Amino acid sequence: MKKILLIAALGLASVAGFAQQKFAHINFQELVTLMPEADQAREVMSASSKEAQDTYQSMVEEYQSKYTQYSQKASTWTQAIKESKEKELGEISQRIQEFEQSIQIELQQQQQELMAPIYEKANNTLQELAKKGGYVYVFDISTALYVDPSQSTDLTPAARKALNIPEGRTLEQLQKELEAQAQAEQAQ
Repeated sequence: MKKILLIAALGLASVAGFAQQKFAHINFQELVTLMPEADQAREVMSASSKEAQDTYQSMVEEYQSKYTQYSQKASTWTQAIKESKEKELGEISQRIQEFEQSIQIELQQQQQELMAPIYEKANNTLQELAKKGGYVYVFDISTALYVDPSQSTDLTPAARKALNIPEGRTLEQLQKELEAQAQAEQAQ
């Protein structure tokens, strides 16, 4: 009986201690997305992507031009010329496929390299805020199944200020900015 009472007392003590701990929540991905550094990374990625698209397009145009020439003149060429042109078309096609595969990998690597210090800065800032505020746990509300805002402090305002995110800037506003930018680029 004494063991049961001791276990119950320990259980209550740990529950009481747990209840005194401070919890906070934040949408980490939203913060990272809205950081000014992320804007710069998006600009670099956009320029790299555009350069890749331009290179791909020029390769496709080269292939189409040579294929059109082949289609129009193949009947007048000797067998050796036809084989040479077919080989050339095959090589261009192979280069296009290799470029498609390698550029996707390179763009993903570039994005990871650009975003790594941004994630690190956001994570370090969040850890500093949590330590300063005495929080035991900080939950990412984008991945948590449930967070009771009445029992958890929202660290978003403090994190936004520490990360120099302009006041009032939202994901919706950013989405509109990116859409307008994409439309402007298409118009060019």
